[in-house]
Amino acid sequence: MFDNKSILITGGTGSFGKHFTKTILENYKPKKLIIFSRDELKQFEMQQEFNVPCMRYFIGDVRDQARLRRALEGVDIVIHAAALKQVPSAEYNPFECIKTNVLGAQNLIEACLDTDVKRVVALSTDKAAAPINLYGATKLCSDKLFVAANNIKGERGIRFSVVRYGNVMCSRGSVIPYFLKQRKTGVLPITDPDMTRFNISLQEGVDMVLWAVENAWGGEVLVPKIPSYRITDVATAIDSGCEQSIIGLRAGEKIHEEMITSSDSYNTVDLGLYYAILPAGAYYNAQDYCEKTGAQKVAAGFCYNSGSNERFLTVDELRSLIQIHVDSGYGYGV
Repeated sequence: MFDNKSILITGGTGSFGKHFTKTILENYKPKKLIIFSRDELKQFEMQQEFNVPCMRYFIGDVRDQARLRRALEGVDIVIHAAALKQVPSAEYNPFECIKTNVLGAQNLIEACLDTDVKRVVALSTDKAAAPINLYGATKLCSDKLFVAANNIKGERGIRFSVVRYGNVMCSRGSVIPYFLKQRKTGVLPITDPDMTRFNISLQEGVDMVLWAVENAWGGEVLVPKIPSYRITDVATAIDSGCEQSIIGLRAGEKIHEEMITSSDSYNTVDLGLYYAILPAGAYYNAQDYCEKTGAQKVAAGFCYNSGSNERFLTVDELRSLIQIHVDSGYGYGV
């Protein structure tokens, strides 16, 4: 599926983009692998690590539809990872978040429809389910745009799908790298002691996207079956000797995250490794989807919530996973 194909990653200099690039180069022989992003320094730094003949580094912003069209010429597969992701930043700068996460998604969809792209997989977030912050709301809008794009593709052989998952362990800007740096102070700030989050590794996220490119029908929001963690357990795993100081919730922050709400349950199926939230509408044949994929409908009222998840990582499991990520190049010991 990926050999001799041209692949473009928006926001390709981020944690996901780098690991996706590494995985593709180690396992496939793409014709081109294009990194589309707006930060020339990050592109320069990435080029020092990934500098092979198939790589292309394309300066551009998803807010610029004309630039996207130029970048997408001859591209077969698009992975959309570009977004403004910081919850407090989005609360304070809502216009900028909307321009990138919503209008940028629309720009990409229209540019893909105007070129010869065959597969588009957009990255979502658990914060898009029943959102209470602007970041989550913009990603819900983005998800809806990518799902609905299948309605207007006409005779084009393009498929648009979405993958939605929780916190990526040790990704840039996430809690674990922050705690690893903060522990030297002897105090780890905890917003709320009851807080839980879903957890997924970078490799699991990349593998899910690869699976979606090959197997998604178009229109699904795919959700992985992954464990949760308690924020207090993360702090203990990093340094049990540190004081855990309760500082209160930040603007737009939840105690628990959801990836599938009870309202979504009526359109959700179980694929075994993943759940799929199918589009609600007469045009999408859910029965045909289940028959051909072997998917099973989930129970009405089913909810996939980090606080009520069946599987939680223990402190020892968290410590081991964090050490694996540190040994992979994050540079902080546990």
